Amino acid sequence: MGNRGMEDLIPLVNRLQDALSTVGQSCSLHLPQIAVVGGQSAGKSSVLENFVGRDFLPRGSGIVTRRPLILQLLSANTEYGEFLHCKGKQFTDFDEIRMEIETETRRLTGSNKAISPVPINLRIYSPHVLNLTLVDLPGITKVPVGDQPADIEYQIRDMIMQYICKENCLILAVTPANTDLANSDALKLAKDVDPQGQRTIGVITKLDLMDEGTDAREILENRLLPLRRGYIGVVNRSQKDIDGKKDIMAALQAEEKFFLSHPAYKHIAERMGTPYLQRTLNQQLTNHIRDTLPVFRSHLQSQLLALNKEAEEYKHYSPDDPARRTKTLLQSVQRLAADFEKFIEGSGDKVDTINLSGGARINRIFHERFPYELVKVETDERKMRREINYAIRNIHGVRTGLFTPDMAFEAIVKKQISSLKGPCIKCIDMVSQELITTVYQCINKLGSFPKLRDETERIVTTEIREQEIKCREQILMLIDIQLAYINTNHEDFIGFTNSQQVYNQSTKKTATGMTGNQVIRKGWLTINNIGIMKGGAKEYWFILSAETLSWYKDDEEKEKKYMLPLDNLKLRDVEKSFMSSKFVFAIFNTELRNVYKDYKCLELACNSQEELDSWKASLLRAGVYPEKVTEDGQGSGSPDSLTDPQLERQVETIRNLVDSYMSIIYKTIRDLMPKTIMHLMINSVKEFISSELLAQLYALGECSALMDESPEQQQHRVEVLRKHAALKEALAVIGEISTSTCTTPLPPPVDSSWIKASSPSVPKNSVIGGKALTRGHAPPVPRVSHTGPKAAPDGLQQLSGQQNRVPASVPRRHPPAIPNVK
Repeated sequence: MGNRGMEDLIPLVNRLQDALSTVGQSCSLHLPQIAVVGGQSAGKSSVLENFVGRDFLPRGSGIVTRRPLILQLLSANTEYGEFLHCKGKQFTDFDEIRMEIETETRRLTGSNKAISPVPINLRIYSPHVLNLTLVDLPGITKVPVGDQPADIEYQIRDMIMQYICKENCLILAVTPANTDLANSDALKLAKDVDPQGQRTIGVITKLDLMDEGTDAREILENRLLPLRRGYIGVVNRSQKDIDGKKDIMAALQAEEKFFLSHPAYKHIAERMGTPYLQRTLNQQLTNHIRDTLPVFRSHLQSQLLALNKEAEEYKHYSPDDPARRTKTLLQSVQRLAADFEKFIEGSGDKVDTINLSGGARINRIFHERFPYELVKVETDERKMRREINYAIRNIHGVRTGLFTPDMAFEAIVKKQISSLKGPCIKCIDMVSQELITTVYQCINKLGSFPKLRDETERIVTTEIREQEIKCREQILMLIDIQLAYINTNHEDFIGFTNSQQVYNQSTKKTATGMTGNQVIRKGWLTINNIGIMKGGAKEYWFILSAETLSWYKDDEEKEKKYMLPLDNLKLRDVEKSFMSSKFVFAIFNTELRNVYKDYKCLELACNSQEELDSWKASLLRAGVYPEKVTEDGQGSGSPDSLTDPQLERQVETIRNLVDSYMSIIYKTIRDLMPKTIMHLMINSVKEFISSELLAQLYALGECSALMDESPEQQQHRVEVLRKHAALKEALAVIGEISTSTCTTPLPPPVDSSWIKASSPSVPKNSVIGGKALTRGHAPPVPRVSHTGPKAAPDGLQQLSGQQNRVPASVPRRHPPAIPNVK
């Protein structure tokens, strides 16, 4: 065979295919093989039958090969065939092999000439074959026949591409000699994926059917239309010979006689014919396997390494062992407690860089959502003054009061404090929901044990609800405590003495702790309410500071578009439109002035609810408060407008006192809410999961049933172990081979521009760089010798030019539209 040191390489690949067939495509490994490509009736099946020396492939008109046939030829003393889908059954009658191929093809494709990419695996043992692995693919067709789909051509091309685009696949391009070689579909496809010609071998069939006076001598000498690996001519049996059951051995003798006697071919007869093609393919496939073996071994090792830990864990796993079940239960609960704590407290490992989760979302509720909800409940200024007016007058009754009544102050303050219950309860609900979401994320890892997951979810969720009730009661009690005693002696309270002075709490920078024009937030926002005629909605880079809101063309902050002062600005919610995925809010001027150009309000849109809440909280820090919606809708002309100067002073005094006292309450509530929730809910749930959950699971009295595996987990464990064993076996098989070999060097490149690739190419007579393209003669096809020089010790050296292989690009053709048949 000319490769004695490594003649076991092809059986090695066949053993690898067997070892890896149990794990299917999950290994993502492309084993070296030869794909036979050609048009319909090009003689592909006859070439394969000549290799075997038997009639075993389906015959007929039109498309006969409708599923890929992976044919493994193995040299042996006895002759029989085996199918992978009929393991253990040996076919000694080759007519039965043909019938089994036809039956298996119809099983998937039916009888309507349709095709399927699912391969049929056939292994043939025979003393008349050399070790080869070939893939017989459906013939390339142009026109659908019968009830074939309209895009049958593209289906076949895509199927062929799936095989030949792999770097580990040699391409046997079969073309009949009685057609124009320059229009060969097989060579066009090969050119698409192998532009350097390193994997393509040309085969010319039907040389005996050429018109009288013509021959293919220049083609076979690789001079007319050159290929890097050249061409090999073969003569197959005619249809008359097949119908007459002509013996293949006699046909091979007739083929040899044809080449020896033909005047155009007798000088190259030793490099023509089926036996020479078989030896050449054996040599090339063996060399190809040798060259790809190191990368193949590395691929196997990387996959094995990724599976080692999981496989070792499953290898000694006994699902019915009570001790094992108890240990797994304990480990699962401990892992759940650790994961929950990492989600809440934060962790440096496996950080989510896409979304906020766990503790980060709760922190946002504490310091962005909750303060915003508090501000939303603040009473409108006009409404506040009217309530103080009514309170003072109702307390005085029929008398005219000389002094400001403190009872009016207490009444207004208590009403304000009571209104804080809503935002506090809402904050607790949001934190509770985030805790439940975090628990779900952690419990999902228990999916291998459905009963354990369901019971854990029920127990922990119940505990969160119980702690939520306790926390709600505690927060309501805190508000009731504030209502129970109005401490007018608080050190931060201005008192009645100072209330006569103008207490200007509208100095937002002092109240929010801002100094100078400090930058509060930067980010992308879309101005949503600009008309199409003026450019439409557009995204800008916004910078919010303590005094202004500016936006730029982009985040380089070089081209400023506008700067908007924050004075007299307020915030308004905008309903999300049905067709839009954006979240929108609006900014407007309380004095009804234009905010931006001729727009009364500026609608700003962001991509998520979290981003919207964050911008609202940032605007709140800058002193841009939400709009207050009055219930009565009265304008400035109220019938109860103040006319008594003394009453006016009393209302102003009470108003300043309420502002001063409520700022103390707001500060206290903002401080106590996170602490109370953290103590009563979050820390309690953490402690429960780490110390009480296991005890409650044991208390159910059915620990053994809790650890029943799901069918999916059982299947996963079996697949991991099977894949691990297959990879180990494959590596062991590779480790057994001898690496001493002789090799045939890759021929030098030739000008193959005559092949019109499917992608746009240079015309035949075009000029590039001022020089016309000329086709040079290629060297003759290298002869395959039975002996060769001694190889390098490692035996795994790369072929010349192998490392510079251009990666194949597979053009995708769009199928034609299927016509409507009425």
